[in-house]
Amino acid sequence: MLSTNHRLRAAADFRCAVRRGRRAGGPLVVLHLVQDVDKDANQHNDQSPRVGFVVSKAVGPAVIRNRVKRRLRHLMRARVGALGSGSRLVVRAQPAAATATSAELAAALDRCLDRVAGS
Repeated sequence: MLSTNHRLRAAADFRCAVRRGRRAGGPLVVLHLVQDVDKDANQHNDQSPRVGFVVSKAVGPAVIRNRVKRRLRHLMRARVGALGSGSRLVVRAQPAAATATSAELAAALDRCLDRVAGS
């Protein structure tokens, strides 16, 4: 699991990442990344990278949505170190993520992270 100090919870942080961040997407996930968030705009006053997840009802019923969130949180635990300090990342699951394997989700996350963080 992703540790609690790396979880994105505030609605303002989600809005900031989605509106101001760089976007990269694919058939399984869409990532929104904003780097170097100002301390004034951040409620948490620390510079650890934070990750939030959005899984809509289009993905499936609650059991499926929760399973997708758990799998994404587990996969992001190994990748959160690659984010810069003060970064905010929102991972939005697409409906196809419900039937994807963990290896496919990992490959999609890596591909999108390279595109959004590398450029």
